[in-house]
Amino acid sequence: MIAAFIIGCEIGFWLFVAAGLLFRYIFRMKRTGAFLLLCTPVVDLVLLFATGIDLRNGQTASFIHGLAAIYIAVSVVFGHRMIQWADGQFAYRFAGGPKPERKVKPKYGQAHARHERVTWFRYFIAYVIGCVLLLAMIFFIGDAERTAALMGTVKVWSIITAVDFLYSFSFTLWPRKEKNNSTTMS
Repeated sequence: MIAAFIIGCEIGFWLFVAAGLLFRYIFRMKRTGAFLLLCTPVVDLVLLFATGIDLRNGQTASFIHGLAAIYIAVSVVFGHRMIQWADGQFAYRFAGGPKPERKVKPKYGQAHARHERVTWFRYFIAYVIGCVLLLAMIFFIGDAERTAALMGTVKVWSIITAVDFLYSFSFTLWPRKEKNNSTTMS
């Protein structure tokens, strides 16, 4: 049941975004559009509440319950950026706004290394938020047997975060070099 709820919340997130942009640009109701866009975090709260209730009602935690915490954390950290991107695209396509600049990810050198570090730090913030939620659920339930999967999620996510750290920060020590494709003619 909780897996379907996570999917429903993801759909709800994008429905709030679409409705907010529709009211903002098509119907020219900026306040209503802003209100609908501000409702996107409510989806996260509903998911958090539903997950807590599901566990509190005796359900044994599974990876899916852990996935709910991950979804919420990623949504909190990256949701604003996704909404900004959608806003720029919608304004350009439907409201005569300026064409959004396409952000090109640097591929080489210190610029690439910096990009990797910044991206990792954002991901790390999501990791911290998610782990706090997972540990709060474990504490809330108070039964190590029923919440073992949540602790397992924390452990696996910690390993993934550590590996991602090594990968992302490796470019600081060994920056990616641009391949020299020029040929010399004699």
